[in-house]
Formats: sequence, C-alpha cells, structure tokens
Amino acid sequence: MRGAVIHAPGDVRFDTLDDPKILHPTDAIIRTAVTCVCGSDLWPYRGLEPIGGAHPMGHEYVGFVEEVGSEVTAVEPGQFVVGSFATSDNTCANCRNGFPSNCLKREFMSTCQAEYVRIPNAQGTLVATDGAPAEQFWPGLLAVSDVMGTGWWAAEAAEVEPGATAVVVGDGAVGLCGVIAAREMGAERIIAMIRHESRQRLAREFGATDIVTERGDDGVAAVKELTGGIGADAVLECVGTDQAMRQALRSARPGGNVGFVGVPHEVAIDGQELFFSHVGLRGGPAPVRRYLPDLIDRVLAGRIDPGKVFDLTLPLDQVAEGYRAMDERRAIKTLLKP
Repeated sequence: MRGAVIHAPGDVRFDTLDDPKILHPTDAIIRTAVTCVCGSDLWPYRGLEPIGGAHPMGHEYVGFVEEVGSEVTAVEPGQFVVGSFATSDNTCANCRNGFPSNCLKREFMSTCQAEYVRIPNAQGTLVATDGAPAEQFWPGLLAVSDVMGTGWWAAEAAEVEPGATAVVVGDGAVGLCGVIAAREMGAERIIAMIRHESRQRLAREFGATDIVTERGDDGVAAVKELTGGIGADAVLECVGTDQAMRQALRSARPGGNVGFVGVPHEVAIDGQELFFSHVGLRGGPAPVRRYLPDLIDRVLAGRIDPGKVFDLTLPLDQVAEGYRAMDERRAIKTLLKP
C-alpha cells in the first residue's frame, strides 16, 4: 500500500509501505475512506518534536472494515466505521470511568494517512454506522474521530453550561470545533480569539458571538472588557503553547474553568497565580470514544457540520502539499482522499 511517511522536519513523502496485517485477535484492518492532516502533526513537521527515524503519520480515520481478528465481534467486514485517535478496550476501569483515552490497553494511532490501517483494540474503539453514510457526511465523521471530539472535551472540561459565557483560544480545527461544542452545550456568549478573517467567518457560522483579534495580555484585556471586567465562565485552550495557556487562565473569571486540550509544548503554570485565581483547570487527551455515538448521530442528523473545517481537499498522494498548506496557514485542515 501507499502512505505518508515523515523523514525529517518539512519532509513528508508518499511512500510504499507494508500492507497492515492482523497482529492480535483484537485487531481490525480498515480501508481508509478519508483521512487528514492534524494540527498536531505540524509539531514534528516544524521540528518542534523529535522525529527519530522515518515513520508513518496520521491518527484520524474513517473507513470500511476489511478484516477483523477472532475476538472482534462489534464490527464486521463491509461496515463503515469511525474510531478514535486513542484506541481503547472500552471495558477497563479507566474506560468505565469515562476516560477511554487513558485505557489501560491504550495505543495512540499513528499510521492513518494511508490506504489501509490496522486498528488495535478494535472491539472497543470502532463504532459502525447504520449502513454506509453518503460521502457528503464523511468529512464530518472524520472530524468526529479527533478534532470535533477534542473540541467537545475542551468544552466539557471547561464546564460550559446553558447561559454561560465561553472563550475559545485557538483558531485551528480544534478551536473551531470547540465553538460548535460550546454552542451545543448552550453557551449564550462565545468569544472566539481569532485573527484571520476566513477563520473568523467560520467561527461565526459555528456559533461565535464575538471575535477578539488580540493575543497575550491585550487579548485578556479585550475579554475582560467584553465581560464587565470579570472574565469568562469557561475557557477552551486549544493551542498548547505557553502564551495560549496564560491567555486562557487569565481570561477566566474567579470560579471559572479552563479546559485545555492543546498538547502542551513548553507550558509552565505558575502555581501561585493559579492558586489565587480560583480558576479550575482540567484537560488531557480527549475521551473521544465516549462521545462517538452521540457525535456521529449529530453529524448524520445535520445538527452539526464539523467537516467544514476541511478547507482543502487533496488526493492522498499529494499529502506533502497538505502539510505545506497547513504549515503556511493557507489551509485550516487538509482532507485526504485515497
């Protein structure tokens, strides 16, 4: 088969790879319907995470089941399935407590920008749709496998409630999906911190009521001005940088909450500041599997359309251009078609 392989910073190639095989009785093999490039893929692409040797890329996927291991009964060949970037057995204590992304048998997906993918823990990870959905729904269902589920977790961790004022820090796909989640959870006011006009338009389409273009202390001041000097009830941190974390924590009101889902890079939290702020902080890898049935239903019912974050569609063999476009901020998120 063919798939994306990163060889060095800025060097992603469409290479020939071994066909995936069932290695464990809990595995499944899927034929990829669509996949994509994630904002988190840009960390190694930009040289901000170690690469080591050349290796495949990608952790977002939807597709058709080709083969299942002997212990997989939840899905069968021919079904269209959606899964999570973090696999889970969905039976261990952590899964039962609502955190399948911390499953005791967790494996993070990392080979999904390819024609075929092996899914570990398939029994607990994959959710089959009722029949094969029309292709128009594939982008939205693909978003559910990571960015929509991660945006949902950001809003849940920030404890967005009906009538709340929410702030979203981050204008990538996760932040934009966080706007959708905040709206779905009943936020009355959603302040999106976005500079780029095209992303501002999409944020407003998704439910943002206010736009703040400033960053850092100026961004915090703008939020405070919009909230009567107090700050927001809930803040969604969807970037992962130190500046974004400080901006999020300082934009929340005393007693408010920050949900952080951006993978932290050189983030340092001041314990004294956090202590005296009375701001709650929760985050981590999104428990996407917990949300899959509900989010799949919302997409198929047309209630949400997170697939709109894909503003560039390319054939899989042009994956390198997909990375370049996102790195240069010419695209929010690249959809790849095998």
